[in-house]
Amino acid sequence: MTDTSAKIAPLDVVRERVTAARRAGRTVALANGCFDVLHVGHTRYLEGAAAEADVLVVGLNADASVRRLKGEGRPVLPAEDRARLVAALRVVDHVVVFEEDDVRALLLALRPDVHCKGTDYTADTVPERDTVRSYGGRVAIVGDPKGHDTRTLIARLRA
Repeated sequence: MTDTSAKIAPLDVVRERVTAARRAGRTVALANGCFDVLHVGHTRYLEGAAAEADVLVVGLNADASVRRLKGEGRPVLPAEDRARLVAALRVVDHVVVFEEDDVRALLLALRPDVHCKGTDYTADTVPERDTVRSYGGRVAIVGDPKGHDTRTLIARLRA
């Protein structure tokens, strides 16, 4: 897919795409996050996630979820813009926006072969690890050491 907007779809469509990929013998990775004010740490995380499987699905927190997780004034960019930016990255195959505060329901719906988390986690501290293991998936820690974060970037921009 080269059209960025074609990569963004609701869960039922992404589930069909994942099913088709599996039928074709391809493996699927899921990465997730808010991706509010895209930065180099995000791109390195997604590049690492893409290296774990043939197909990369990115779960993007909806605006209300970002607000609950990150506080007032967030997200800086609305979900539609954040999804379009993430989808524009070559390594990303599909983007789905989800409403929940954690990714467990999305994991159970898509059952990716590998669930990728950033280096601020270890395999033992990933909150969704039991969910992933329940259907036979694995967890991978990917990306560079956590030296970049949106909160610090926003603070620098406001200063």
